[in-house]
Amino acid sequence: MFYLGIGLILYAILVFWITSAKPEKLWNSGKIQGFVKFLGETGTTIFFIIFGLAALGVGIWLLIAHWPA
Repeated sequence: MFYLGIGLILYAILVFWITSAKPEKLWNSGKIQGFVKFLGETGTTIFFIIFGLAALGVGIWLLIAHWPA
């Protein structure tokens, strides 16, 4: 579970980077454009920020709960 926490924190950092930088190749992918069509540009950004915060929170919680002694 400790490594899952590390993975979730790294995933959250990746989500925050994709949300803030909006790299052309990733941002124009089909799945993200589906979100943009459904939620709009601002809604998609807010959704990814909330999703990243949730992953970060669970990752930190797993690190704290399963820190190797």
